[in-house]
Amino acid sequence: MAEQVRPAAAAPVGGASFGVMMLLVGLTAAAPFSLQIFLPSLPAIQSEFAVSAGVAQLTLSLSLLASAFATLAYGPASDRFGRRPVLLAGLGAFVAGSALCALAPSIGTLIAARVVQSVGAAAGMVLARAIVRDLHDRERSASVIAYLTTAMVVAPMLAPTIGAVLIDLVSWRAIFVLVALLGAALTWQTGRRLMETRNAVGAAGWGGVWLGAGTLLRNPAFGAYALQSTFAIAVFFSFISGAPYFMIDVLGRSPTEYGLYFILVSAGFMAGNLLAARITARVGLDRMILIGSVLALAATLLVLALLLGWGWLPLALFGPMLAAAFANGLTIPNAQAGAVSVEPRLAGTASGLAGFLQMLAAAVVTQAVGALQDGTPYPMVTVMIGCALLSLLGFLLPRLLRRER
Repeated sequence: MAEQVRPAAAAPVGGASFGVMMLLVGLTAAAPFSLQIFLPSLPAIQSEFAVSAGVAQLTLSLSLLASAFATLAYGPASDRFGRRPVLLAGLGAFVAGSALCALAPSIGTLIAARVVQSVGAAAGMVLARAIVRDLHDRERSASVIAYLTTAMVVAPMLAPTIGAVLIDLVSWRAIFVLVALLGAALTWQTGRRLMETRNAVGAAGWGGVWLGAGTLLRNPAFGAYALQSTFAIAVFFSFISGAPYFMIDVLGRSPTEYGLYFILVSAGFMAGNLLAARITARVGLDRMILIGSVLALAATLLVLALLLGWGWLPLALFGPMLAAAFANGLTIPNAQAGAVSVEPRLAGTASGLAGFLQMLAAAVVTQAVGALQDGTPYPMVTVMIGCALLSLLGFLLPRLLRRER
């Protein structure tokens, strides 16, 4: 018999089973995997459709922007209609968009298909966190979400290599065929294993949901958690937007060498997530966020110091970024757990709002770093430092203002 999650009102104390947790990991990984496996294909897409780099870049920036608005809708929709039907609808869009990408006859069609794909993939990121909060209390949610966010590191760590191999052996279109097949597998497993987890007692009409969203936005605790995770993730997107350009175009290194260095950053983030999963309950969620935020800011400042004092070397960038990624691994799962725990009855809405801010910031910094490229690593590093500083201030200032009232 298929393994299934019970409704939240009758959820077992231990939460979801191992099989369902692996499904949630896969749902969380779908969006970052489909993004990172696609990035190596940009030069081939630019060449095949004979378009400029800026036009090809729209397949990335517009899809991130669409993902931001999708995350804003998924949370309230899941609070209103339930996690399962909304998740299945999102996965359907993910599969359809991926298939259309593989068949796209023009760059316009490809951009539109990437938007559909990203909108669908966002469902897994938003609703996996909400499902975890349905099944666990606040502190335990932080530990479980840490394991889910580890998937957001492992997926992009492996995806570029897989994408490069598919491009070399077949074509860039094979990437989207693979993603469509993986999406179909996730859809099948979701339909087979996952029952509704939202507590029906907490469901509200659309008016109540949007009133709840307003309540969350006025809550200083939610603001602190959401702003911290938003700008922490923006540090990472600033890095992945500028690092390939710095390594390949400026330093003349190979894509393979960039991929190997990138593994260091991914490993740092994964280590931070795993440590957060093990010690958050003992150290405390807020203390972990504060420690990680300070460490991330120090690491980005170290990048600038090493590039200025040591020279433009790969390790001057990737060494400190390992520490920054480790710091984000400590903070992001805890901030996400904090955000969805402010009002447990609105866990989906909270997850969607936080996800919207994160993806919106990612789209902005991605386009900004690309537009500011000047043959040096400094635009990328400046944006990274600014985001790390805003992450720390975003966590501290709402709390300080609340105490002064």
